[in-house]
Amino acid sequence: MSSTEQTPRPTRLAAAAGVAGIEALGLVAGGVYMLVNALTGSAGDLTGAVMGAATLVALGLIPLAAARGLWLRRSWSRGPAVITQILALPVAWQMLQANSAMIPAGVVLAVLAVTGLVLLVNPATTEALGIRRPGQEA
Repeated sequence: MSSTEQTPRPTRLAAAAGVAGIEALGLVAGGVYMLVNALTGSAGDLTGAVMGAATLVALGLIPLAAARGLWLRRSWSRGPAVITQILALPVAWQMLQANSAMIPAGVVLAVLAVTGLVLLVNPATTEALGIRRPGQEA
């Protein structure tokens, strides 16, 4: 057992895993919703709707893997988690530009993305994952 597994998991690391998990669930839920709409006939382009649904579900696997990796203190998981947060920001911006019910979803996504980024770059999170800063000794 490594030393990182013997110490308690920092709250910030657990919260970062939670943020990534929520984003994963949102993507998968969106994909399932699109698939149900496609199969019930409310989608105009069946092929496009099914492909969109499959894409959302597949994209949901990235933050899901990152969330699991963060929870298990795998250093590799920080990269996909950070990328997910960065990619979520322009999506949230586009949602905020809509004049519809997408605005509240955009606010939630923006808050999640910024919170996730702050948690992921926090020194406690970095240390718990065993990631050294430049110039830091092993």
